Parts: sequence; C-alpha cells; structure tokens
Amino acid sequence: MEFNWGIIVTIFLINVVYVTLNTLRMMLTMKGYQLVAPFIAMIEVAIYVVGLGLVLDNLDNVMNIIAYAVGFGTGIYAGMKIEDKLALGHILVTTIVPENGWEVAEELRGEGFGVTITQAHGREGSRYVLEILTPRSNERSLYKLIHEIEPKAFMISYEPRYINGGFWTKRMKKNKKQVKNNPQENPFTEL
Repeated sequence: MEFNWGIIVTIFLINVVYVTLNTLRMMLTMKGYQLVAPFIAMIEVAIYVVGLGLVLDNLDNVMNIIAYAVGFGTGIYAGMKIEDKLALGHILVTTIVPENGWEVAEELRGEGFGVTITQAHGREGSRYVLEILTPRSNERSLYKLIHEIEPKAFMISYEPRYINGGFWTKRMKKNKKQVKNNPQENPFTEL
C-alpha cells in the first residue's frame, strides 16, 4: 500500500485547526462571547467540510483515518492550551483559613484582590471563609499568594457565569469603557 504523505499531513493539519477552533468556540460560547463565537463557527465549519471531504475521498487508506483521529486529539489539546493562555473570564476562589482570616483578607486586598470574608464553623472550630473574584489571568498568582500567606488554606475555585453589583462590576464597566476608547487593547481581557 502506497501512502500519499501530502494528503495525510493535510488531513492531520486541517483536523488540528478545525478541532482547535471548535474547542475555542465552545469555550467562548460558554463564557458569553456572543460576537466572536459565531464568526469562529463559520471558519470552523468551512475547514471541517474540506477536511472531511479529503478523508471520505480517500477512505481506502487507513493512514488517512489515523491522521484524522490523531489530528482530532491534537486539536482538542491545542484548543485547551490556547484557551488556558487566553485565560478568558473570571474565577471565584473560596478559601477557608483557620485563625488569621482578617489578616489574610487584608494582605490580599493590599495586592489588589477584592475579598469578602465570613466566619464559619468547621469540624475543628472557627474558620474564616474568603470569597475572592479575579480574572482567570490572575488565577495562578492568587493561589501562590494565598499559599505564601497561609499554607494551611483550603481553596476551591468556580467559574461564575453572571456577575452583577459590587466592587467587580464597577471595575469591569471601567475596563469596557477603556477598551472602547482604545481599540488596540485585547477584547478578551475582561468580561
């Protein structure tokens, strides 16, 4: 059996691009980017039709099918990596600390994070619950900072779909105005 490496590589690359765009579109859709997601979908479907056509025209070669499958997996991986680098949206980090909740909250506020603190009772006594909303681009630095301040902290994060009111709403509106006045800025940095 003779392999046409040009078609095999083309099928692989087309599927990588298609699935990468598909993954990004799905993530953008879930995060509410209503103008960007449909545009990506149009490009995505055009690439999909071309790639699928190549595979269907060359079903007699098992390497084409393998290239399609490997390209699919590679595209998912690439899409996740790109979305992770873009760090779209916000996260809400719930942090539970033992005794020094107020000090931890003040240190985080000093670093520019908005923190809401409440007192709670756990199995081993009083605890403090800190709710911290931050852009995903700050996620890793926030975890590192919390760990440096309080190594015993318990952290869990969520991605909120809707944010209204409070400290962050004012900041996001201000950032949106800056983006409208300065179109060179990346529209993906804030909600």
